[in-house]
Amino acid sequence: MKKILLVALGGNALIRKGQAGTIEEQLENLKIPMDQVARLSRDYRIIITHGNGPQVGNLLLQQECCRDIPRLPLEILVAQTQGQIGYMIESTLDSRLMEMNVRPPRYLVSLISYVVVDEHDPAFLNPSKPVGPVFSREKAVSLPYPVRKTSRGYRRVVASPRPVTIVEKREIRRLIQADFIIICCGGGGIPVVREGRSFHGMDAVIDKDLASARLALEVGVDILIIATDVEGAFLDYEKSDRKLVSSMTTGEACRWLEQGHFPPGSMGPKIEAAVEFIRGGGARAVITSLSAIESAAVGRAGTEVTR
Repeated sequence: MKKILLVALGGNALIRKGQAGTIEEQLENLKIPMDQVARLSRDYRIIITHGNGPQVGNLLLQQECCRDIPRLPLEILVAQTQGQIGYMIESTLDSRLMEMNVRPPRYLVSLISYVVVDEHDPAFLNPSKPVGPVFSREKAVSLPYPVRKTSRGYRRVVASPRPVTIVEKREIRRLIQADFIIICCGGGGIPVVREGRSFHGMDAVIDKDLASARLALEVGVDILIIATDVEGAFLDYEKSDRKLVSSMTTGEACRWLEQGHFPPGSMGPKIEAAVEFIRGGGARAVITSLSAIESAAVGRAGTEVTR
């Protein structure tokens, strides 16, 4: 059987810095990673996860601009973006597969995904993840949800609990066995808590990389590739003499994380996800750029986290 490769795409896979974020731009940007995924699908069984920050932010902004329409909770907006981005990834990848005449034909599916979180997670007591539009100080004090001052201004903040388990893991295993390319856990998944035998959505967001690592362990992924807008993990990233680390052990990764080399809002969760995957029994975890996914799969690019 072919090895299983999970590619976790950062939000910059669709919208790059300085872009307006039109659908045309997003579809064009997806060609770079999808070209590589199409070629890799000849040798690997593929799972794709993705971020959704800019897309959810746009939906929240639209809600602020149109108060006459009932507002949707955050869990519904995450579900909407899973469908939206899943469609864009699937259609772009399908086109690349056909253009490359990849044989045998690959089957694709986009899956709306729930992720269970712990309702007693400490994150719920301290919402810290900024989402949506920027508000003035005067506007912020009248809003019906928690707001925090950020470098951009006042923004809504929500909890970001750690993922416990992926609800659709059994379905994903079945689809992988049938050699489907699966797009799932978009935006970290729809956060839910258990209520008896059912689930209840939560007003929260889950880190996409941590959810990807949890999924990878639960479905038996061999290689986890976290694709972002930099070459890999750097020490002293903000300094002129910053150093790209090509390989680090989980112990080194945790030590450098504690020393502040990997900030919580950017590289930190990626390092945490790679460490969790390797310590949980995964074979390989690599953090790399969107243009080097293929090279990272064969050990020629990015930062690899090892035991």
